[in-house]
Amino acid sequence: MLTIGLIGGLSWESSLEYYRLLNAGVEDRLGGLHSAKVVMSSVEFAELTELQQAERWDDVAAILVEAARGVQAAGADLVLMCSTAFHRVAEQVEAALDVPFLHLADVVARATEEHGFSKLGLLGTSFTMSRGFFIDRFASHGIEVVVPDESHHELLDRIIYDELVHGKVIDTSRTRVVALIDELWDAGAQGVIIGCTELELLVKQADSEIPVFPCTTLHVQAALDRALS
Repeated sequence: MLTIGLIGGLSWESSLEYYRLLNAGVEDRLGGLHSAKVVMSSVEFAELTELQQAERWDDVAAILVEAARGVQAAGADLVLMCSTAFHRVAEQVEAALDVPFLHLADVVARATEEHGFSKLGLLGTSFTMSRGFFIDRFASHGIEVVVPDESHHELLDRIIYDELVHGKVIDTSRTRVVALIDELWDAGAQGVIIGCTELELLVKQADSEIPVFPCTTLHVQAALDRALS
């Protein structure tokens, strides 16, 4: 079993979900008392968020590169970043490593390709939905990505940052997010990417008749495929 390195703390609720899914996945695949071999560097979310809002991406990259090198030095055989938004600096992080970096968008794109989908909706933070770094990565796989109307972006940010990162899962918020999934379907999306770990805590496939692609779950599955191959 290879050791999986996690760049965490973005938010800690996200890191918790990654750790839970990794260990549940190993137990499911191997049974008995097996658990995942994991090392994590957990950064300070408020600090990174302030730098993000100030567009100080060189400083963001420096912190996450240091974290990535730390998990590599601790024995990680592959590295995942437990965040969608901070994949904005994924190329710098990957370039600093001597072990494989599993880019979240590549993992999800490959999963959607298996269904033959070419147009997908994306739900996440307003930053992820409005910037090109994630959507362009899907375009490199031949997948068109559509997002909700900008008028809904503030709602998603409020649900993510005011509720979910604090562990608050509220039914009315779930209803609103499912309604956005329906709107993306009406806009021609064949399925919807749940592009934020915290949103996965709120919305599951059982909540929608439209195919949803949970980024974190798919990221973890790809890591386990590599670690247990």
